Amino acid sequence: MTSTSVKMIHSLYEDGGEGSPSNPVKFKAQDYKQLKETLLKQGKKFEDETFPANLSSLGKLEDFTSEQLSEVEWLRPQDLNPDASFVVDGALSLDFKQGDVGNCWFLSSIGALTLRKSLMARVVPPDQSFKDNYAGIFHFKFWRFGKWVDVVIDDFLPTRNKVPVSVSSRSEKEFWAPLLEKAYAKVCGSYGDMIAGNPPEAFKDFSGGVHMNYKLSKSPSNLWDVMDTAVESKTMMGCGTFTGEKGKEIFNKFGLVEGHAFAVTGIMQVASKGNTVNLVRIWNPWGEKEWTGDWSDKSELWNSVSSEDRDQCLKVQNDGEFWMKMEDFCVYYEEMDICCDSPNFVDGDTTCQWNCSLKEGRWEAGKSAGGPPSETENFWTNPQYRLTVKAVEEDVKGVKNVLLSLLQKSDEEYRSKVKYHAIAFTIYKAPKGRFPSSLFWDKEPVKVSEFSESRELIEFHSLEPGEYVIVPCTYEPNKTASFIITVYSKAETEME
Repeated sequence: MTSTSVKMIHSLYEDGGEGSPSNPVKFKAQDYKQLKETLLKQGKKFEDETFPANLSSLGKLEDFTSEQLSEVEWLRPQDLNPDASFVVDGALSLDFKQGDVGNCWFLSSIGALTLRKSLMARVVPPDQSFKDNYAGIFHFKFWRFGKWVDVVIDDFLPTRNKVPVSVSSRSEKEFWAPLLEKAYAKVCGSYGDMIAGNPPEAFKDFSGGVHMNYKLSKSPSNLWDVMDTAVESKTMMGCGTFTGEKGKEIFNKFGLVEGHAFAVTGIMQVASKGNTVNLVRIWNPWGEKEWTGDWSDKSELWNSVSSEDRDQCLKVQNDGEFWMKMEDFCVYYEEMDICCDSPNFVDGDTTCQWNCSLKEGRWEAGKSAGGPPSETENFWTNPQYRLTVKAVEEDVKGVKNVLLSLLQKSDEEYRSKVKYHAIAFTIYKAPKGRFPSSLFWDKEPVKVSEFSESRELIEFHSLEPGEYVIVPCTYEPNKTASFIITVYSKAETEME
């Protein structure tokens, strides 16, 4: 299962080509191997001039006073603990906890990533140490808009009173998580630029994979089966609680932090009082503040299950991880996100080998940014992609067989300044050969999506064999922006 999914994503790249997993793009043109070799020869430790240990890299932290900012001291891990290690007994979600930077969306995603061992080893290269050939330099890999990128950092961490201001090691010894966070902060522009977000953004940057969002109050009847397939497919899963008065009410009653991102770390079926109960395991990146309702750590319901199930599931400790039944999960959490290398988890077809193709595009104001279909005079100027869907023996009419992704790629260097446009797809049945601009007002589209201001728009469609024209557009015309369009399909397809 795993090899099929990974093979599909890897098929986007030529073996060893720039941007492939084995040959990532060098972020800010920094070559990790060359830099480290030079440092070791010179007997020096790395100091990253492109992300210096000062307030500019810390960025705007609204919860910090000017006095607190003045107290920030950048220290290397060995200054915090002489016995500092990169990883101890494997990288786990329980190794770390959130600090004073509001990036729970990112840290909960790391918790989910730790369950994907092969992917974790790509994002966090394991052959790094504070002992062997140590030079104060580390590197991490992220998928950024169609290409894998290698990000080099020094190991200076922002601290106050020798305590990291952001993510910290629970053992005070293990530093892979604070350094991973620093690498992502560098990509975002600063630590402050990581404040506020949603797990799918990090999931995408950890994998380049497919994500689906589920509003739990309107969840499909087969959601448990979807989650079961997701676990089998080695996905990353996250969930979020309600904001506002509803979120506060739930927090006061059951201890779930409002407007907060969590990782889904497992599912389990247990027999209790003659009934089968579906349980979901969840982790809070704060490392504390757990659910206090049914099936929580101290719930008497655990006495109703077998000793084997109890020993396997229950760990009564304030570590941020807890269980709750599926029905409560769908009531007290607002949404869930699932991300995987392939869309297999979406429809439960775990044997399908998905085909995948990716193209970069751009809307240019005055040239190729024609706006929505209602702008009939200029809509045809939007970028257009011809998609050929070929038949396969097992094709069944009406089965969803094509998944489309439209990912916005901002020109902004700092994540907090990024403004996403409302975007959508329109799909037309295409004639053979060249097609006239009149196609767009002479024919009704096959599919029209709703506009979304999200970073990525994903839609699952049923397309019969044939040729189509896909038109990505913005709601407002004359908006200049770049994008990545990706087509995943069960049948063989060609996109040009």
